[in-house]
Amino acid sequence: MDNRSSVEIFTEWDIVAARQLGRNEAKHSGFGTVDQARITTAISELARNIYLYAGKGKIEIERLSIDGMKGMTIIASDEGPGIPDLRRVMEDGFSTSGGLGAGMPGVKRLMDDFKVESEVGKGTTITATKWLR
Repeated sequence: MDNRSSVEIFTEWDIVAARQLGRNEAKHSGFGTVDQARITTAISELARNIYLYAGKGKIEIERLSIDGMKGMTIIASDEGPGIPDLRRVMEDGFSTSGGLGAGMPGVKRLMDDFKVESEVGKGTTITATKWLR
C-alpha cells in the first residue's frame, strides 16, 4: 500500500478534503482522537495558507515508519510569492490576513517537527511531522 497521498489546493472545498484525508490517515496510523484533531488542525492551517496566499498548491500526507517509530508527515507546498520575512511570520499574533496570527506558530506547536523553506518569488514548502507515542 502506498504510504503517501495528496490533495491539490485550489478552492476552499479542497481545504475540507485535505482535512478529511489527514484525519483518516491519522486514524489509520493509530493516532488517538486528540492527536487526530491536532493533525487535522495543522493541515487546515497549512491548506488555508496555500489558498489565501499562493492561490494553489498541494498538501501531501506521508505515513512514516522509521526504526520502529511511526508517525505522519504533512508537506504543504506552493509556487506562490514566498515569505519575505519568515522570522516575523513565526511570531505569535502576526497576521497579514486580519486573522488571529496563530497559523504558522500554531502549526509548529501542534506538531513534533516543523521546517519552513521559502524563497521570494518561487514559493514555500512546509514540512511538519507528528510521531505516534
